[in-house]
Amino acid sequence: MTIVVTGAAGFIGSNIVKGLNNRGITDIIAVDDLTDGEKFTNLVDLKIIDYVDQHDFYELFAAGAYGKVEAVFHEGACSDTMETDGRYVMDNNFSITCALQKSCQLQNTRLIYASSAATYGGSSVFKETPEFEKPLNVYGYSKLLFDQRMRALYGTQFEHSPSQLVGFRYFNVYGPREQHKGRMASVAFHQNKQLLETGRVKLFGAYGGYKAGEQMRDFVYIDDVVDVNLWFFDHPTKSGLFNLGSGRAQPFNDVALSVINAHRGFEKKKKSSKALSLLEAVEQKLIEYIDFPPALIGKYQCYTQADLSALRAAGCKHTFHSVEQGVIAYMDILQTMDAS
Repeated sequence: MTIVVTGAAGFIGSNIVKGLNNRGITDIIAVDDLTDGEKFTNLVDLKIIDYVDQHDFYELFAAGAYGKVEAVFHEGACSDTMETDGRYVMDNNFSITCALQKSCQLQNTRLIYASSAATYGGSSVFKETPEFEKPLNVYGYSKLLFDQRMRALYGTQFEHSPSQLVGFRYFNVYGPREQHKGRMASVAFHQNKQLLETGRVKLFGAYGGYKAGEQMRDFVYIDDVVDVNLWFFDHPTKSGLFNLGSGRAQPFNDVALSVINAHRGFEKKKKSSKALSLLEAVEQKLIEYIDFPPALIGKYQCYTQADLSALRAAGCKHTFHSVEQGVIAYMDILQTMDAS
C-alpha cells in the first residue's frame, strides 16, 4: 500500500509520516522542496521508500509513474500567512492542489489535504459554512478558494466525491518538528526560545478589546492533528471539510505560563520549582507585555475556537490535549533534544 505525503519534510507532514511509521507503514513517498537543506532533519529518523522533489512530483504522479497510490496526505503549501506575493501563494496553494486533486480523482486515490483556519479571518464564528469565511490575507484566500472549488464540484461536505476527499482547517498547531519554520513556528516554540535566551517570555499587550496576553486562540497539539488525520485514513468512506482544533480557546497567557512552569518542573530539586500563577510570573518579570505591532493591525485574529460539530457528526470522538497538557509534553521533548 503506497502512501504519498507532500510537505513531508515540513512540520505536519513529517509528523504524519512518523504516525504512519508507528503503525508499521513505510511504503511512503515523501514529496518536498529541500532548498532549505536543514529540513532533512525532519526525515532522517523516518522510514520512507522514496523522496521526490515537489517540482517533479505532480507531473509524474499525473502520468501514473508511481503505480497504485492508496492515499495522498497533501501538506505541501506556502504556509506563511504574511507572504504578500499573491501569485506565488496562489500557485502553491491553489493551482497545484487543483491539479493534484484531478490526478487523485482519475486514479481513484484518496486525498486528505490541509486547509486552514485562516479561511475564517475576521469572523467570530468558526463553523465550516460560507457565511463565516472572511480571510484577512491572500494565504487564507488561497485555502478558501480550493475549499470552495471542492464544494462546487462535490457538494457542501464533498458527499459526491468518487473517492475519499477530506479537508482539514488547521487551527494553531504546535509541537515537535517545527524548528525550521522561522517566524511561522508556533507561539510555544518561540516562547521556549525566548525563555532560554532572555529569561522571559514576550506577549502582545492589550489589543482588540482584549487585555494584555488575553487574546485567545485554539491551540492544538501536533499529536492530535496526526491522530485525526489517521482516523479519517482508517475510515475511507468519510469525506468532508472539517475544523481541526481542540475546540477550546485559551489565552496566550496560558501558553506562556505553561512554558514557564514546564521549565520550572525541569528543576525539581530546587525549592523554587513549584508552579507559578500568572500574577506571580508577571511580578517576577518572567512575562513581558509589548506594544501590539502596527503591521498586524487589522490582520490579526484575536479569537479563534474550532467548532467541532462536523467532526463529531462524522464519528471522530478524539479527545484533544489542553494547552497545559500539550505544552508540557512539547517542552519535555525539546528538553530531551537539547540534552542529547
